[in-house]
Amino acid sequence: MLENSLNARVATFVRARPARGGAGLRRVTQSNIQPMSVPQEATQLARQLVTVPLFKNLAPEILGPIIALGRLTPMSAGTFFFNEGDDAERFFVLTSGRVKLTQLTPEGHQVVLGHIGPGDAFGGVGAFGDPSYPVSAETVEPSVALAWTSGTMQHVLETHPTVAINAIRFIADRLHDLQRRYRQLMTERVERRVARALLRLVRDAGRRVDTGVEIDFPVSRQDIAEMTGTTLYTVSRLMSSWEERGILSGGRQHIVLLRAHALVAIAEDLPAS
Repeated sequence: MLENSLNARVATFVRARPARGGAGLRRVTQSNIQPMSVPQEATQLARQLVTVPLFKNLAPEILGPIIALGRLTPMSAGTFFFNEGDDAERFFVLTSGRVKLTQLTPEGHQVVLGHIGPGDAFGGVGAFGDPSYPVSAETVEPSVALAWTSGTMQHVLETHPTVAINAIRFIADRLHDLQRRYRQLMTERVERRVARALLRLVRDAGRRVDTGVEIDFPVSRQDIAEMTGTTLYTVSRLMSSWEERGILSGGRQHIVLLRAHALVAIAEDLPAS
């Protein structure tokens, strides 16, 4: 019974993804962005935008013109679509690659708020009228996003009620996610928080390999510490223990989950099988 339950839980965390391309990290600011016009044949972009909560249930004749108002924005690995505190001039939907969202504490410590992949929206304050970005958006691999100016998105919200309603739901979902993560941070043992963080990464960017499930983009132990509100020492100690137990394997910014059942059991505080 327990094994069947764990099988069902594990299945929700893994999805097939193509192999990644490697690239070194390089810090480059927003001034390096070079937007490109959206091609007339935007069928693939339309398929991606249909999955974006903000554009859910939009008819093709409405979605098509919205796509045409955007600009494709390619970025190399280690560059920033925007930095925390920058003027919120644009709203983005990622079409390829992966982006890390971070904030700095008043003491200068970085907090990783999450990683997003193709089809995810970011820079939402640019659509909703806030003057500056509250987070930084850094690419962890070469990435492309479709970007609209803040003025364009505000006009879309004013003229398309479906988009405006979706925007309210989008904000509510983000708030619920933040509340859930805050509760976990305040009440759960660090071991569970780290296990949950790894499982979120597997769910969002898991790729099946011969030995298990690989997190298909570079992620360091420091990243995981910043995601879970703990220290690099604690994350290193936990992951080294899990490596010794055969739950996962890892190298520099590379993690493979070998025994998903065991990590799910830790995350859900279930008896070890």
